Amino acid sequence: MIFESASDVVLDDVFLRLPDFVPDVSVLLKLEGLNPAGSVKLKTAVALVDSAQAAGTLGPRARLIESSSGNLGIALSVVCAARGYPLTVVTDPNAARHAIRVMESLGTEVVEVSTRDAQGGYLRTRLDYVRRRTSAEPELVWLNQYANPANTGAHRERTAKALHRELGDIDALFVGAGTTGTLMGCVEYFAEHSPGTRIVAVDAVGSVTFGAPAAPRFIPGLGTSRRPEIYVDREAVEKVLVEETDTVAMCRMLAARYGLLVGGSTGTVLAAVQRLAPTFGSGWRVAAISPDMGDKYVDTIYSDTWVAERYTRIPDLAGLGHATAG
Repeated sequence: MIFESASDVVLDDVFLRLPDFVPDVSVLLKLEGLNPAGSVKLKTAVALVDSAQAAGTLGPRARLIESSSGNLGIALSVVCAARGYPLTVVTDPNAARHAIRVMESLGTEVVEVSTRDAQGGYLRTRLDYVRRRTSAEPELVWLNQYANPANTGAHRERTAKALHRELGDIDALFVGAGTTGTLMGCVEYFAEHSPGTRIVAVDAVGSVTFGAPAAPRFIPGLGTSRRPEIYVDREAVEKVLVEETDTVAMCRMLAARYGLLVGGSTGTVLAAVQRLAPTFGSGWRVAAISPDMGDKYVDTIYSDTWVAERYTRIPDLAGLGHATAG
C-alpha cells in the first residue's frame, strides 16, 4: 500500500487473540497503536483538524492549541506538521517524557502545567491555560477534544465500524473512557448496528467521568478530573473502575505472558475484562480496544523504581489473566 500522508496510515483491521486469557472465551484485542502517531488518537486528530478546516475556522495565520496527556498531542503533531499548522500542546507532569520529546521533535510547542486542580488532577489547570492563551492570542484555535462532536464521529465512523466489519456481532466490547470520544462513538454505532452487543465502559479509580469521587492519578490516558462535554451517561452501558495498581500488574503480565508491551489504558481495559470474566457465557467473543503500545511507558509502568515511589501494593502477577481472578 502507498499512502500520501503519514496521517493516512491507519490500520483498522489488526486484532490479537489472547489465548486462555479467559477460559472458553475468545478475547480479541484491537491494536490501535500501529500507525505513525502510535495510538487510536490519530483518527481523532484527523477528524478534529478536518472539522475545523471544513468550518472555515483555520485561516492562513491560524495556530492550533490543545490539551493532552500525550497521545492526542503526538497525533496532532503528526497531522499539523504535514499540513503546516503551528501547534501548542498543553500537558502536565503525568505525561510520559518520551511523548513530550516526540511532540517537540515534530515541531510542537509543549507547555507543561504543574498545579493540580480542585479535583486533584491537572485537566482543569490545562484548560484554564488554554483559555488564557486563546483569549490573549486571537489567531489560536482550540480544537477542544472534550466537547467537539468530531471526536465522537471519528470513532463512530471508523473505529466502531471497523470492529463490526471485522468481527461481526460480538458478545461484548470493552472500551476505555478518557475524553470518551472512542467510547461514545462505539456506543452510538453499536446501539444502531448491533444492539445485542454488551458495551462496558472502563475508567480509572480517581476519575470523575462516571460520577465517582476524584483522587490523584499517575497514569495518563484514561480518566478525567472534569466530565467531558461529549460524554452522555447511558444506563445500558456498564461501567467499571480499575485501580492503577491493577493496571500496572496487568500491563506487566501481558508483557511476560504474551510478549505484548501495551500502554496503561490497555492494561486498565483488560483488567476490567478479567474482573467481569465470570459473567461471560461459554464460547463468547469479547473484544477490547488497545489505544496504544507500551514504548512510551517503559520509564513509568514498566519501571520498578517509578512504581515503588507511587504505589504501596502491586497485586501478585501469578493469578492474572484467568477468570477466577478478580
